Amino acid sequence: MDHTLEKRFWEIDFFRGVAIVLMVVYHLFYDMRSLGILGLDVNSGVLLIIGRSASMTFIFLVGLSLTLSYSRARYCTNGSRSLFPKYVRRGAAIFSWGIVITLVTGILLPRGTIFFGILHLIGVSIILAYPFLKFQLKPMFVGLAILFIGSFAEGAYVDFPWLLWLGIRPYGFYSIDYVPLIPWFGLVLLGVSAGNILYRGYWRQFRIPDLENDPLVKLFGLMGRKSLFIYLVHQPLIIAFLIIGGFTNIDLMSLGF
Repeated sequence: MDHTLEKRFWEIDFFRGVAIVLMVVYHLFYDMRSLGILGLDVNSGVLLIIGRSASMTFIFLVGLSLTLSYSRARYCTNGSRSLFPKYVRRGAAIFSWGIVITLVTGILLPRGTIFFGILHLIGVSIILAYPFLKFQLKPMFVGLAILFIGSFAEGAYVDFPWLLWLGIRPYGFYSIDYVPLIPWFGLVLLGVSAGNILYRGYWRQFRIPDLENDPLVKLFGLMGRKSLFIYLVHQPLIIAFLIIGGFTNIDLMSLGF
């Protein structure tokens, strides 16, 4: 393999690390509100900006990272075979973690069960994005169209739950984490387009200072590379810390959020 294909782009790991830290910060305040520790409004103001920035950055980087993975894989196989099964397996693995989250929240948080959260979205998006991974502009146009449609789907309600994954909710629906394909898959496709433009051929098409060895950049980069693990464990750890630390008297099994 060309040694350049073994290189990671520090800025992508760094921004993914920033996104996961912002998500942890948002969920810390969300949990404190839910446990009655602080009377905060997490759905407006600075906290809403933090939460949305984390989600948007993370989802955008999913698409961008897919293009890098695709470029490396195509080079290694010389384009001799389809890579679709690889992305089906990867997407299914992450979606399976989403199902685990659904089961856990269904038991502990029945009023806010996560039926289609960020892991469900990422898992499905990895598979659906595959036909777009060769292109620069096509994913951008389709992504913008999905985002535009999403502005109308936001207020769409039906009498059944079967289109939750798409972005159409039943009346009275509530979930503590809801990230449907419309509009969020559109942001994934914008990331795909950006990746194929900015990192064409697995080569950075722009110049930036080399901060790869900066201690802070390395720390955030490490968290970015471990983002799935951090996402899976951070909520239980936050809640356990708040309960064990005596910040609340609520028992873990009685949480209703």
